[in-house]
Amino acid sequence: MNADFHYYATYCVAIIAGYSHEESQDIAYGSQFTDCCSRTYLEKIGGPVSAATTQLSLEMMEARGDIPTLNDITRIWASFHFLPGDLYAKRKWCTKRYLNRYRLICKPNGKLLTDTVELARGKGPQAAGIAMHIMADTWAHQNFAGIPSLVVNNTNYYFYEIVGEGEEAFERPVRFNHNPATKDDLEKGNYTNTVFQGIERSVMNLGHGRCGHLPDYSFARYRYMPAWANYKEIIKDNPSDYLHAFAQMVYALKCLRSENDRFETDTYDMEAIEPWKDRIWEILTRRQLDASKDWKDLGEELSGCKIEAFDRDKYYKEYMDAGGDDQDDTYLGKYILAALAQKSMVTNRIFSSGNLLAGFSIDYEKVGLKGIRDYYRLARKRGEGR
Repeated sequence: MNADFHYYATYCVAIIAGYSHEESQDIAYGSQFTDCCSRTYLEKIGGPVSAATTQLSLEMMEARGDIPTLNDITRIWASFHFLPGDLYAKRKWCTKRYLNRYRLICKPNGKLLTDTVELARGKGPQAAGIAMHIMADTWAHQNFAGIPSLVVNNTNYYFYEIVGEGEEAFERPVRFNHNPATKDDLEKGNYTNTVFQGIERSVMNLGHGRCGHLPDYSFARYRYMPAWANYKEIIKDNPSDYLHAFAQMVYALKCLRSENDRFETDTYDMEAIEPWKDRIWEILTRRQLDASKDWKDLGEELSGCKIEAFDRDKYYKEYMDAGGDDQDDTYLGKYILAALAQKSMVTNRIFSSGNLLAGFSIDYEKVGLKGIRDYYRLARKRGEGR
């Protein structure tokens, strides 16, 4: 998903869920910042680089194909953008090596989604925002995995976009190009995707790169043949998926406000969004590269307040001025702790399933402070009961 949904639509979700304007802005900021918190940014502020929730294009270009680098890529993308749907999925007649990749395919309503939401409970708007970003992406990024893998993420030439609805709908072949500087042309059906690489672990085969930005557009409907399905046709209906994501996010944020309501998968608060459902559907189905203005207008109508434009450095000065341990009590400090907790949880779940693609995971509560030093801060805070 793009900033229009991760920031402005998430603000709308929070308002409908009963949060204040200020709380909703902070949740929306945490959601969108998940696409900004790179290792480069963390080095800039002197933060722990293991808290990175995304990777810049330049960082990806410099990535090597060795095991530690691939583990690092998987920890980031599987934890925050392609949450695995079933770490114990079964499939006949395949090797364990393939099965480990197959089990990292992102799906909505997996057990890890419950773990993600419950992990955010009581941790503030930063953790709630991270959870909303991940939840939204389980709908947009489903059927792709947060690992470089040709045998999972590749698609073939068979790619058709479904334009319009009802009797006016028609299909046309999608034409892909590989120039990242080229804007997608919605009128002509020209889109950008990654260059085909026959190397299994090429970063060009990470996530939905071979599908371009189509999963990130709420209006997009298309049919294609993914590698993991043995190139059998799949139809993706983004408007319906995004509507379910919106309603599930409302339900999840309501759960986080309640001490007694544990989050359950496959539950959607359609009743809460009913007064605005037609308006939401209109925004979701409008063919446009950026729906930020539409979501912003809706959000401001819902709250009666002006929504600030997203500013990546909004909390930069607060963090830098705090210094030392006081930084942990700033917005960015709490975000970093929430990101470390989420990445640690997902990595541990993957490792515990017998899958080493995200690397090794150490349970510090059992064996003490061993492993990556960046996590000492998280361990210390948990030890203080925070």
